[in-house]
Amino acid sequence: MPKRALITGITGQDGSHLADLLLEKGYEVHGMVRRSSTETFERIEHLRGSVTLHQGDLLD
Repeated sequence: MPKRALITGITGQDGSHLADLLLEKGYEVHGMVRRSSTETFERIEHLRGSVTLHQGDLLD
């Protein structure tokens, strides 16, 4: 069973790089994106299909 990771802010620079690293190590990666986020997903476009995205906020 693979290890799982939840990355808050996966669409940011650090979050997208961390996702790459964890996927290389065999992790199942989940990422949290804010519902109100206006950021684009271009930093994680290459990860589509490899990560599961969840809408939410740490204040939820």
